[in-house]
Amino acid sequence: MTDSSSVIVKKPLPPFTRESAIEKVRLAEDAWNSRDPQRVSQVYSADTRWRNRSEFVTGQAGVVEFLQRKWAKELDYRLIKELWAFDGERIAVRFAYEWHDDSGNWFRSFGNENWAFNAQGLMFERHACINDLPIREADRKFHWPLGRRPDDHPGLSEFGF
Repeated sequence: MTDSSSVIVKKPLPPFTRESAIEKVRLAEDAWNSRDPQRVSQVYSADTRWRNRSEFVTGQAGVVEFLQRKWAKELDYRLIKELWAFDGERIAVRFAYEWHDDSGNWFRSFGNENWAFNAQGLMFERHACINDLPIREADRKFHWPLGRRPDDHPGLSEFGF
């Protein structure tokens, strides 16, 4: 969304309340579940800085390149994010996602992210720690059709993750 001066604004804006932080987390989850690198990159500032596992990413173009590589490897990706904590312009989340590689090996990846937002609601800093757990296809929990997780689908807490 843009205002009349063409400055990109992504609501909700900081400082976050519990409700607005939960909304921001769900909007991020929805964007990532689209598996559309261009769409996802639009919620980050032009000068965003990431640490994702051991990789460092800078700028929206770097985000797009990173996500293109990620989703070429992590097939049938389905993600659930949950608010962990928030304060002012910062949000901490925990997440899990399921995916398989091109050999049909399934994984559940667990992690935590720390986010910082500018006044326009764009994320300028993201730090992610992620661990991959090999799982059997029969042990998958995330079965909704690709795209947005349905509102009635269990979240991380309901799964005990």
